[in-house]
Amino acid sequence: MSKLYIVPTPIGNLEDITLRALRILKEVDLILAEDTRTSSKLLKHYEINKKLQSYHAFNEHKAVEGILNQLKQGLTIALISDAGTPAISDPGYLIVKHCIEHEIDVECLPGATSFVPAIVNSGLPNDRFCFEGFLPQKKGRNKKLTSLQNEERTMIFFESPFRLVKTLSQFIEFFGAERKACVCRELSKMFEENSRGNLQELFNYYNAKTVKGEIVIVLEGLNNKKSEEEN
Repeated sequence: MSKLYIVPTPIGNLEDITLRALRILKEVDLILAEDTRTSSKLLKHYEINKKLQSYHAFNEHKAVEGILNQLKQGLTIALISDAGTPAISDPGYLIVKHCIEHEIDVECLPGATSFVPAIVNSGLPNDRFCFEGFLPQKKGRNKKLTSLQNEERTMIFFESPFRLVKTLSQFIEFFGAERKACVCRELSKMFEENSRGNLQELFNYYNAKTVKGEIVIVLEGLNNKKSEEEN
C-alpha cells in the first residue's frame, strides 16, 4: 500500500537513529534524499541498499508530480534530509501537503532534530518557545528582527557559521547587549560546544575565533528578561 514516510536522520552522531527508522528505510521502495552523496554515507553505514532519488530545495516543485505518480502506483517512499527531521528548515512541506490533498497516507517518524537539545542545553526557559529557523539573509531581515523585539518566549534560530558574528551583532542592536543567549555548535558531534552568556559576551567570543560547524542560537525572551530585572 502506498505511503510517504518522513524519516528523521542523525544531526551528527550516526548512532542517533531509531530502530524503526532503519527498518522503514530497509523496507521502502524508494528513498528521497536532499543530497544523495551525504545520504549514501548513512545508508552504507547501516548496510541499506535502496534506490535513491534527489529531492532538494531547488527541484522539489518540479519533482512533486513525479513522486505523486509513483505513490499512486503503489510505491512506498521515504523522505530524508541531510540531517534531522525533513520539512524543518529543509524540503518536505510541499510533498506532504500534496500527498494529503491526494489522500495518500503520510507518516512522520519521531527522531533527531537539533533545536530540542539546543534549548534544553541552553538553560533558558523551555516551557514556551518559538522556532524561527533561518532569518532572511537580506530582504525582510530587519523587519523580522523588529517583529521579534517584544517576543516573550525563548527564541530559536538556525544560522550559518559564516554569518554567526554578524547575526550576534544584529541581535545586540535589536535585543540589547545584556540579553542572554546560547550558541550551540556541532550538536551530537565530537566537538560539540554550547556557549552561554549575554549577547555581548558571545559576540566577543566568536568574533575572536574562526567558526565552523552547524549553529543553533537560543535567545532569551523579553518576558524572562523583565522578570529577572524586577527580581
